[in-house]
Amino acid sequence: MPGKERKITAPAIRQRKGGEKIVAVTAYDYPTTLYADAAGVDLILVGDSLGMVLLGYPTTLPVTMEEMLHHTKACARAKPRALLVADMPYLSYQVTVEDAVRNAGRFIQEGGAEAVKLEGGDPVAETIHRLVSIGIPVLAHLGMTPQSVHAFGGHRVQGRTDEAAKRLIEDAHIVEQAGAFAVVLELIPAALAKEITEQLHIPTIGIGAGPDCDGQIQVLHDLIGLVPGEPLKHTKRYAHVGEDITRALRQYAEEVRSGQFPTEEHAF
Repeated sequence: MPGKERKITAPAIRQRKGGEKIVAVTAYDYPTTLYADAAGVDLILVGDSLGMVLLGYPTTLPVTMEEMLHHTKACARAKPRALLVADMPYLSYQVTVEDAVRNAGRFIQEGGAEAVKLEGGDPVAETIHRLVSIGIPVLAHLGMTPQSVHAFGGHRVQGRTDEAAKRLIEDAHIVEQAGAFAVVLELIPAALAKEITEQLHIPTIGIGAGPDCDGQIQVLHDLIGLVPGEPLKHTKRYAHVGEDITRALRQYAEEVRSGQFPTEEHAF
């Protein structure tokens, strides 16, 4: 495990451009943040994906500021060495720049986050610039941006046409110029992600965007098999924790019913 004494910051992530790959995962609570940090990841995102992963929503759209703050606070209590980034939920930054400043400030002041993430390119450039100008680091997010799921007609790969690819490249330059310290590229063709990565001076962090980004981010629960169903094409399952939980609880139930647990060993 890397030394706890060297805290990872947004400028440190930015300086990793073209160097050692950035490792990022989501975490939504105190224990998973502890585990992720103990593994030595560089960036922990309290993603609004918690709406689907933890809360059972069909999309990220119903997730509220209060829900995001609740989970961000829990993650911050783990005091991770990794950079802790909070996802700004739907309508917390799209209405006005003033709303975005207020809500991003809450993530820093109340939630204990060290940066925020927001989705979009040119339409949010002014917001990114304003947040950065008052000292709030911003992680940008382009490609398949889940808060636009209805506009995209589902969770679909973006940037397949020449026009769409050109627009993504332009947006990548726009968020860089606005002051983002890095940009997430989600569900875009690998060749396009490679081209964007080569053109930008800030790191790209891919998810379903091929191997040539400056780093990768995945949903922790997908990586460890803590969500039902088959893994998505862009992820890899490194463990089967869900199956282990079911197996352990089944054994517990059997032992309680048979009188095997508790024994004198577990009594006072």
